[in-house]
Amino acid sequence: MRKTWAVAWKELRQIARDPLTLVMLIGIPGLMLVLYGYALNFDVRHVALAVDDRDHSAASRALVDAFIASTYFDLAAALPAESDLEIVMQRREAQVVLVIPERFGEHLAGGRKAPVQIVLDGADARTATTILGYANAITAERNLALLSAATATSAAAPLRFRPRVWYNPELQSSHFLVPGLIGVILMLTAVLSTALSVVREKERGTLEQLRTSPLGTFHLLLGKTLPYLFFSLAATLLILIAARALFGVEVRGPKLALFLATLLFIAGALSLGLLISSVSTSQAMAFQIGSLASLLPTVLLSGFVFPISSMPRPLQWFTLVVPARHYLVILRGIILKGAGLGPFGPQLAALGIFTTVVLALAAWRLSRQGS
Repeated sequence: MRKTWAVAWKELRQIARDPLTLVMLIGIPGLMLVLYGYALNFDVRHVALAVDDRDHSAASRALVDAFIASTYFDLAAALPAESDLEIVMQRREAQVVLVIPERFGEHLAGGRKAPVQIVLDGADARTATTILGYANAITAERNLALLSAATATSAAAPLRFRPRVWYNPELQSSHFLVPGLIGVILMLTAVLSTALSVVREKERGTLEQLRTSPLGTFHLLLGKTLPYLFFSLAATLLILIAARALFGVEVRGPKLALFLATLLFIAGALSLGLLISSVSTSQAMAFQIGSLASLLPTVLLSGFVFPISSMPRPLQWFTLVVPARHYLVILRGIILKGAGLGPFGPQLAALGIFTTVVLALAAWRLSRQGS
């Protein structure tokens, strides 16, 4: 037993002298608890609501107030007459548009049916289903209030709720998940393949031989990443072909826009892999850090599964540094909504900044190690 305790004590001392192991054993479980506890939230709140009020009556304002007072919807815009709802949806100015037709208040006052339309972004099928439930409940409550104020207690429900789901009318979850899976797969494979490739050179000692050659840091990094860039683009093509053949998910937007956005995203992922390789001393360490830095943020904090609007505000700010968050917005816009790159200027800028900063850090660290 003393021998066992001696070995255990030696291992504890080894762990205490290794900060990375301490972080893996203590820090990561706490980090995962925080991320899972706050990010895994199936509630849908703070839905961006745009209102196309063509009646401008007291009754129409009361209906809008009912949506806002529910705390599920936040008023994002009051649309002017003849607004293009397609552009509003593509630019993500609103996720839901409440359309109140003309003579809405007059119909209610006369005891006639008053139709109301909800135009909904159905790209996220699960969120869209939840929002439809909220809208139905609010409309039902408003009908009860109107009936209780009416003189004829046997009157039928005056509000006629007409939902219209765009981009995914059948609310199929595959249309939402498949574009998200593209981002997850590309992020994980690009980061790990690049990180493991460079660290493998370190372990074999061939990286030092490359550094002593006339190659500069830029040429070395470019040569190490170009093959993985090519294979990542080929993997994207295969995924899109499989998505269309197996799930019926077709690219509705311009193919060139999809290619350029994917190229920028993969460049950022490869840059992150290079940075991870610069701080890793073994392939096992590179695999652990790469998995942690790519898989968890992409799945939990990108909007792939859980809506970012339902997360706490500090966590929403943190998601801004997750490249998959911006890429998935572009991806769903091009694939499901048929948009080009025009509505996604902020997302493209965020991906460009991420790629530039991370690549500069990776080049700086690798050049220092070679000096």
